[in-house]
Amino acid sequence: MERSATDPSQFIEGLSDGRATDLAEIDQVLVAAMPGRVRVLWEGVFWGGTEQSIIGYGDLVQTRPRGEDVEWFIIGLALQKNHISLYVNAVKDGAYLGKAYADRLGKVKVGSANITFKSAEALDLNVLAALAKEAHELSPNDR
Repeated sequence: MERSATDPSQFIEGLSDGRATDLAEIDQVLVAAMPGRVRVLWEGVFWGGTEQSIIGYGDLVQTRPRGEDVEWFIIGLALQKNHISLYVNAVKDGAYLGKAYADRLGKVKVGSANITFKSAEALDLNVLAALAKEAHELSPNDR
């Protein structure tokens, strides 16, 4: 995946899916909780081979045990065919931060660095704001 020149707000406004409202609502929470962080649209082939568009919040460099370091985001927001995904790459005490918030986020499924849910309504936005604020505080400043 690569950074896109498309503004994330234009991307959200251009969605024809009714869930664009959900993305806009979640986007507002993440921007407010992560002041001063870059917000950029990532586009291309995601791990697993699917074409994706992900709004990334904050810069992160992930060190890979084999190969070059990877530029990525602290939190990513993506609209999938049947759900919405949050990718939380912030780590605390050796574990992905999303796991620490899993039982308070609402009606969600939590993987290692992935949180999925049907709509913004299924997600406790106050808990999401707390998660994003902690991710912001744990991660080094953007370059």
